[in-house]
Amino acid sequence: MSLRQLKRALVGVVTAVAIVGCLRPSDGTRVPKSTLVIGIDVSGSFSTNYDDAISFAARYLHGHLNGYGDLRVPSSVFVGAIGGGRPGEAKSFQPVHAFQGKTPDEIETSLRELHPSEDSFTDFNVFFDRVATLVKRQNLILAPLNIVMFSDGVHDLRGIANGDSSLYEQIDLGPLEYLSRNVTVRLLYASPTVAVDWERRVKRQRVRVWTVDAPVMLGWHDQVLDEVPYEMQGDFWKWVTDNVNFRVRSRRL
Repeated sequence: MSLRQLKRALVGVVTAVAIVGCLRPSDGTRVPKSTLVIGIDVSGSFSTNYDDAISFAARYLHGHLNGYGDLRVPSSVFVGAIGGGRPGEAKSFQPVHAFQGKTPDEIETSLRELHPSEDSFTDFNVFFDRVATLVKRQNLILAPLNIVMFSDGVHDLRGIANGDSSLYEQIDLGPLEYLSRNVTVRLLYASPTVAVDWERRVKRQRVRVWTVDAPVMLGWHDQVLDEVPYEMQGDFWKWVTDNVNFRVRSRRL
């Protein structure tokens, strides 16, 4: 190859690189894929905090869909129920389209209609198994997975009383373990005792567990300013980031 041919080849390479660079977003960054799954406890045992949880869940979902504060806009969103009229009953998940373009109040109305508090059992194993099936079916494996559960955290299991701590050793996070390198399960609105049992007794390897007990969750109201649009509620979104979306380190038990 002559010197002239070599120069032409180098010019061609530089031009191709420049064209590829122009195809990237103007800010030079790529938005990573991520999946948000919200679970609503519809069992009678969660009736005490159900109303407050639905109100917060609507605002939490609204914030993520619009990227308010430091909240990441997920590439995929699904909302489903935790619970059933009988043990082992699986429930469907609503996609993001059911909530896009709605105000927090409209999302709250939709959540109450779709997931009324009227079932008898809370089966987390069925819920986790359905989440795993959904992620695989939608080809969302490897994307960071954030599962946020609004629940008292009490696992219903025949033959074991609700106060028995062995209940939490029966919770199976196995189906979630290898869906992604970053899988976080967040339990909101449990009692302090139940929250500790989830942190200490629920077996996991790669899955990260984060709990925010009910007394803390009820404090979200103090962060909301009256008659201020949610896109300007900086204190509220910072509270959400610091308390709910806290980045959890992996922990091998």
